[in-house]
Amino acid sequence: MYQAHRLNLRQVEAFRAVMLTGQITAAAELMFVTQPAVSRLIADFERATNLHLFDRRGNRLLPTPAAFTLMREVQSAFVGLDRIGRAAQDIGRNFAGTLRIFAMPALAAGMLARYVGHFVRGRKGLHVSLEAATSPAVIEKVASGDAELGYVDFQFNRAGMLCRQRSIDAVVALPQGHPLAEKMVLTRSDLIGENIIEVDPGSTYSKRLSLILEGIERTSMIETNQSLTACSIVLEGGAIAVIDHFAASEFLARGLVIRRFEPSLEAGFTELSAAESRRGDLTTEFADGFWAFLKEELLLPKE
Repeated sequence: MYQAHRLNLRQVEAFRAVMLTGQITAAAELMFVTQPAVSRLIADFERATNLHLFDRRGNRLLPTPAAFTLMREVQSAFVGLDRIGRAAQDIGRNFAGTLRIFAMPALAAGMLARYVGHFVRGRKGLHVSLEAATSPAVIEKVASGDAELGYVDFQFNRAGMLCRQRSIDAVVALPQGHPLAEKMVLTRSDLIGENIIEVDPGSTYSKRLSLILEGIERTSMIETNQSLTACSIVLEGGAIAVIDHFAASEFLARGLVIRRFEPSLEAGFTELSAAESRRGDLTTEFADGFWAFLKEELLLPKE
């Protein structure tokens, strides 16, 4: 009668090795054990399964029909073990796993989305989710453990989280043919009389820009809470905008012109994740890779 409790993986390995090699000697070499050890494992395996699996011919073991039938099941099991081994290897190389990312729309719909596409190439066991959300919602997702990475549009720091400020200067977005496009660097005085889109009114960024432009004559006929929306408006020639570089760069191929703005105005973001002690290798690789990708795309100075 079949006694499942007597079976062990080493017996199954010995059976498979003999089936593959046809010899006790070769099977012993394959398993890095002695020939008597293989013989003992095979005998134990036959007793555990209550099957006659081999006919002995000197050093050779001739499989019986029962052995061939059982080998099909054993091979299936070892395929599963091989898959586990490959999965472990992929996880070790950060080629497998799950990465949940929440980010402000200006990143999620542009540079970040493009980097996700770059990052997942060749990593068949990797699952990445990317969602756009308001910055308060992003913070909540990372703090609750519902996201490995988050990107918010203001400087932020909280105990128990790893918060990295990624500094990027704002730029001036102009439509093609605008007179200011003839200059490579624009100052506050260059914006006198311009219709400037107010982006995210009431935000810290908007207030800082207002302080810089205080005292110069200008109009503000349009306001929007998204820099991507501001770029679309600028393309039509109705106004200009002082906005984040990464959002504006997504519209260059469509004809948007961007110029450096002085004095420099911080328009970067904060990268959020679990505290460094709990941060996985996959999260670190993605975060560091994205920042390197962003700096290269925007031609930012090397640190």
